[in-house]
Amino acid sequence: MRTVFSLVFCCFLAVGVQNISASDWTHWRGPGQSGASPETGLVSQWSLEGENLVWRSDFIGRSTPVVVGGKVYVIGRTGKDITEQEHIACFDAKSGKLLWEKKFNVWHSTIPFNRLGWASLGADGETGNVYAHLVSGLFLCFDGDGNVQWVRSLTEEFNRISGYGGRLHTPVVDGGLVMVSMGSKGWAGRPPSHRYMAFDKLTGETIWMSRPGGGNQKDLTVYSTPVATTINGVRAFVAGNGNGGIFAFKVATGEAIWGFPFSNRGLNTSPVVSDNKVYATHSEENVGSTALGSVVCLDVTTGKQIWRKDGMTVGYASPAVHAGRVYVVDNSANVHCLDGETGKEYWEHNVGTVGKGSPTWADGKLYVTEVNGGFQILEVNDEGAKVLDKEQINMTDGAHAEIYSSAAVAYGRIYLATEAGLFCLGDKDAPFKVTPSPFVKHEMATAGATPATILTMPAEATLAPGEMLPLSVHAYDEKGRLIGPVDAQWSLNGLQGQVAGGLFMPSKVGQGGWVVAKVGDLTGQTWVRAVPDVPWTEDFENVAMGKNPTHWVWGGRGFKVEEKDGSKVLAKPPAARGLDRSSLYVGPPEMKGYTIQTDLIGTKNRRRLPDLGLVANRYLLDMQGIHQRLEVRSWSSDLRMRKYVDFKWDVDVWYTMKMKVDIEDGKAIVRGKVWKRDEAEPDAWTIEVEDPLPVHEGSPGLYGYSPATIYFDNVKVW
Repeated sequence: MRTVFSLVFCCFLAVGVQNISASDWTHWRGPGQSGASPETGLVSQWSLEGENLVWRSDFIGRSTPVVVGGKVYVIGRTGKDITEQEHIACFDAKSGKLLWEKKFNVWHSTIPFNRLGWASLGADGETGNVYAHLVSGLFLCFDGDGNVQWVRSLTEEFNRISGYGGRLHTPVVDGGLVMVSMGSKGWAGRPPSHRYMAFDKLTGETIWMSRPGGGNQKDLTVYSTPVATTINGVRAFVAGNGNGGIFAFKVATGEAIWGFPFSNRGLNTSPVVSDNKVYATHSEENVGSTALGSVVCLDVTTGKQIWRKDGMTVGYASPAVHAGRVYVVDNSANVHCLDGETGKEYWEHNVGTVGKGSPTWADGKLYVTEVNGGFQILEVNDEGAKVLDKEQINMTDGAHAEIYSSAAVAYGRIYLATEAGLFCLGDKDAPFKVTPSPFVKHEMATAGATPATILTMPAEATLAPGEMLPLSVHAYDEKGRLIGPVDAQWSLNGLQGQVAGGLFMPSKVGQGGWVVAKVGDLTGQTWVRAVPDVPWTEDFENVAMGKNPTHWVWGGRGFKVEEKDGSKVLAKPPAARGLDRSSLYVGPPEMKGYTIQTDLIGTKNRRRLPDLGLVANRYLLDMQGIHQRLEVRSWSSDLRMRKYVDFKWDVDVWYTMKMKVDIEDGKAIVRGKVWKRDEAEPDAWTIEVEDPLPVHEGSPGLYGYSPATIYFDNVKVW
């Protein structure tokens, strides 16, 4: 359980790319988060045969590398069949030597293998730490040597939602915080929405969760990465949202500053802030226009529109901005050069057929990728684009290598991650020098400043039996600048216990609710889950109708307590909208060595039958209706590890299901059994599966695919 808290209070100003002379590439869009680099002396041509090819690695990458402290960090995929995993690696930026690598199983996701490594890594130029948002929902911090500093499980702790599309958010570091966004239900079973979360970058403690776009979400899984800027002295993020809007919100507190309605679907491209303007794009239906797609320029202070060009379908590639020129790549791989002040188009140049990689400007050139293995270096000015080099990158079997990433520029070299490998391009004889990016401290609030916002620290916590939670309250002025810790009056909402001496002490386990702080007219609150130690049983008799146990994490729609056959049970009916398939988690993600059991019953909706089951150690035991079988699997979309046995079961009949995972001789042995509830438990396991790549821990949970209603009762963990 997490109770240690250490917030790094200092914030830092963004440094405009025109003022940067250092070479680190800590954000996927570069040192100024604009897709541009100040570096000069870069190569204008290269070849796969060796010209200006400094080194190449066989790493399979999908996203843009980050480069910090003389090291290149990439995320992608590795393995085949049962060994398929997400892959993080660190290379020496000069020599290409592999320094370390980490491989991760995938779970709680339907994202397919070829989309692993979707989100780029985030890097911190101050500490050299690197942050990864994995398909499984793990959010990790590594130091430069690959040691894990902290880990959070976004799915099991915060209801993160991921769909088949694989759209994951890239972490962003600013000051003492690292921020990531996701579709989630938030705390206390709130409605699904696109939410942003900020964590202490050193400890992983939660600082705030925010929903600046409010409700009416069109898409929950989008990947527009926020960029940091300063608006009238307020440190702010600007980002595209799941509701199709562009929003500015305070870095320190997550509070919205302004919003601009832009698209009728969620936004995936990242904005750019340059010269007090915001540039953003999309390729969906417009708000206020019948044309598909748009490029817009907004005033960064107010969010008001300066100009827009509707009909430009730029839905995947983010802009690059340099010296008053905006470079965008549309979905058909046409590069457009626009005037940053007026939107006037200077020229258009085609680089292939599918445009998803964002352009990178450096040294008077654009480095542009195309999905089907194309990579071009263009010399650009207002008259047009001249092709300096054009390469086709293929796999060993001759197929085009997919490229979704952008070129990263650091230390006089270009780093490019592709399906066919990680490439380092540059002049082999040029001096190689590592210079860190500068950090400029942002000043604190002035003495005597009036608090405008308070945050309770941490913003959430999960407590084990007997554990107490240290609490503090920090005040911020109207510009989001830290004033410092303040005294508060404490109260509880939905919790039993007391706050004394800066500690919350729950008086019972099996509860969830808010610890509330009040400072004058300002209010802050911390969400707390007090979970029981094993063994425990939940029969729902003490849970209110229409509700659910507040200390459980509800990862999907529709779980609620109902009455059936004279007693309270947990029901999962068909979803009114959205997906019928989801899980809920009934314990912390660090749990291991447990057994989970429940009574369960499936019904029939015309000819539709449900699937229902259990989760243990991130494996799933599934009693399938249409197939009439019992299946154990890991990673539902790709079925990395899967086994099933025929198992005929009847609707409207209560069964008991039991599951456990043992780690034996370096392998996971997943065991499950099912029997009719009114019969004796059989001695033998109904199914038993071996996984050579074991998952050692994970939240126990319940699973359901509910085109027809599913009921659970008497959930036990021991």
